[in-house]
Amino acid sequence: MIRPDADCLVNGRPAATIDVADRGLAYGDGVFETIAVVDGEPRLLTEHLQRLERGCRRLGLSLPQPGDWQSDLDQTDLPRYGVLRLTVTRGVGGQGYAPPRSSRCTRITRVLPAPERPVDWWRAGIDVRWCDTRLAIQPALAGIKHLNRLEQVLARAEWNDSAIAEGLMRSTGGQVIEATSSNILVDAGDRLLIPDTRECGVDGIMQQWLINGAQSSGVNVERASLNAEALMGSHGIMLTNSLVGLWSVRRINQTPVPHSPRAHWLQGRIAEHRLALMPEVVTR
Repeated sequence: MIRPDADCLVNGRPAATIDVADRGLAYGDGVFETIAVVDGEPRLLTEHLQRLERGCRRLGLSLPQPGDWQSDLDQTDLPRYGVLRLTVTRGVGGQGYAPPRSSRCTRITRVLPAPERPVDWWRAGIDVRWCDTRLAIQPALAGIKHLNRLEQVLARAEWNDSAIAEGLMRSTGGQVIEATSSNILVDAGDRLLIPDTRECGVDGIMQQWLINGAQSSGVNVERASLNAEALMGSHGIMLTNSLVGLWSVRRINQTPVPHSPRAHWLQGRIAEHRLALMPEVVTR
């Protein structure tokens, strides 16, 4: 069993709580990363820390000192397979929304067990649905993984059918952006498409890793403004994040979707590099 006091560090010390006046709790004033732990190592850690730093700079948060995260990891007993969550908040200070002129960030390092999901979701694909909840257009927050996830919470609350693995989300402008906890790759036949996240959405770490690999193998990748019709008329849809690696979508709202011939190849690349908590990885 995961013990909060033994598997969570707050500013480098074992703890299970934060100050009630912390701005991350009060306003969602912070950023976080969720990282797969495979063979006792956090995967794509450099890329996650780079996105965390971009988020801190975007929000004007003080950055953890060099070596702080490594110090935390040195104190942490990482499992063979699990999840590492890194969080930075603005810390305690200021009254109301106005951020303090100077503050010390709160740094949280937490270890969680690997989530359990049906093996068939990787092998046969997943069923997904359209979410009614929309993503607000806000370029100032686009791309980063900030703590305010209320849109995703509301979207995920729209269904309780365990057969539905994910929900697809559109912006208030009607463009397809992402799923509740994963990014989208669309097989357009002669190229791969990814949604435009300049106005909202999160720039995915695993999505970018897959894009880089595809491009180095000669596959064209384009960032595009996508609508629901474009997805339904595609050669296949895939969802990806740092924990699951990649799932192929087989049905949207019970409507069959073509299986992308690239899905197996992309899954194989992830498994080869042991980057995610996929059945081919955790059973070896």
